[in-house]
Amino acid sequence: MDGRNIVACSYIETDGKSLNAVNPATGLTLEGAFFKANENLVDDALKAAAKAFYECRNLNKDLKAAFLNAIADEITDIGEALVNRASAESGLPLGRLQGELGRTTSQLRLFANLVAEGSWVDAIIDTALPDRQPLPKPDIRRMLVPIGPVVVFGASNFPLAFSVAGGDTASALAAGCPVIVKAHPAHYGTSALVAAAIIKAAEKTAMPKGVFSMLYDDGYTVGAALVQHPLTKAVAFTGSFKGGMALIRLAQQRKQPIPVFAEMGSINPVVFLPEALENRTEELAKKYAASITLGAGQFCTNPGLLLAIKSPALENFKKHLKDAIEIVPSATMLTSGIADHYAELSAEIINEGGVEVIVVSNLVNKELKNQSQAKIAQVSVNDFIENPKLREEIFGPYSLLVVADDMEELEKAVEVLDGQLTVSLMAEKQELRNYQNLIDKLSDKTGRIILNGASTGVEVCAAMQHGGPFPASSDSRFTSVGSTAVNRFVRPLAYQDWDQGLLPDELKDGNPLNIYRTLNQKITKSHE
Repeated sequence: MDGRNIVACSYIETDGKSLNAVNPATGLTLEGAFFKANENLVDDALKAAAKAFYECRNLNKDLKAAFLNAIADEITDIGEALVNRASAESGLPLGRLQGELGRTTSQLRLFANLVAEGSWVDAIIDTALPDRQPLPKPDIRRMLVPIGPVVVFGASNFPLAFSVAGGDTASALAAGCPVIVKAHPAHYGTSALVAAAIIKAAEKTAMPKGVFSMLYDDGYTVGAALVQHPLTKAVAFTGSFKGGMALIRLAQQRKQPIPVFAEMGSINPVVFLPEALENRTEELAKKYAASITLGAGQFCTNPGLLLAIKSPALENFKKHLKDAIEIVPSATMLTSGIADHYAELSAEIINEGGVEVIVVSNLVNKELKNQSQAKIAQVSVNDFIENPKLREEIFGPYSLLVVADDMEELEKAVEVLDGQLTVSLMAEKQELRNYQNLIDKLSDKTGRIILNGASTGVEVCAAMQHGGPFPASSDSRFTSVGSTAVNRFVRPLAYQDWDQGLLPDELKDGNPLNIYRTLNQKITKSHE
């Protein structure tokens, strides 16, 4: 494990201060010294990336795929050491991290397969019509091309899948963009191990120097310098609303503004329709007790808001939910800062006017530090609507039940919601026909609407949408999970009247992945 910063595939000595990782469960300092980067290293990394970009953008797709697969192979080879270090730095259990390791390597291979297949570049050909009147039509061919160096910020709650070799890095490399990672300060050792694996993969596949760099910091200086550097072309971030908005403002202050693809979390509302609550009371209570407390509630898709109509079934649901929450043991939260913020903010919300506590878990392991304490509260629709603070995300095992008198009140609660990553609907099949207006309103608020399932699972696949209307994410047109995440780091480029021999392979006549447009705008694939 090397604690030096990595620039252009080289480990760089700095005169910066030594940084250390801490075990959040014990408070003890972990082995390894890591060195704070500076603005000179930021400049070196971006210059190396900009130079590498002109090679990366023209790399054969099979070489890019080989690089991504090689990263997956190298990470697999260090799997045991990596999972153990990630657990020590995050407090997350080994089983959870082993699953995350598999997700990390699988999404790297997903993007490798995407690149090798090739159709994602959306190559379109409009052939010339020299005899068209009154003016001839030129030959125009368009495809997606990479935008340039991408800065990735590692996330606290997924030290593998949303970090150094996570989905942001994988999709940017697949697009043909060099990547500069700012390691998360809670995961110095984990980041070092993964970065070394990427460097090995880059060397084995003869990638250009500068295709990947990683820098350490314990504050905001390096991150701000990366965002504001003139050679940075895009930023990817997963974290808090405050952190995401700070990066967006920095990007907007540049002489040349750039996109910040920020996934900033949400409260992920769950709506219980009456018949579902009546028929599956205990099942739904147990399902959501588990979902709310999974991973100490430290998921961006954690169900932080429950909405239901007053009924005897709801009272029964609350009883079962209380019973289930009371026996959930505490879990270590990711950092002392996150644990302190959760305890402070959840206590503040519970003391807001009209809020009543349903249950607070008391099975807290007092021998360990930074332990979670699950909390469920309830409030009326009117108090919920009048108090915007009740609609803020609380990062941890907390959820607020909003109780409506009828469907009209419930819809009013939905109307005041901000954009969400997910919305879940618990409903019987026959109920769905009766509540189309509610379903439409919920759909307008989210990037993913779930029927009778928990929001905490995020499948990595082509159809996944992990991003929603603001403030869930900074641009609801894109996803940070799944193969279409690559679209964040490309732009369309049209070639007009170019000779066949000078065109990219994807735009040459006869390529089976091209899309041809005819005069009447019907679209047909050339191989059909």
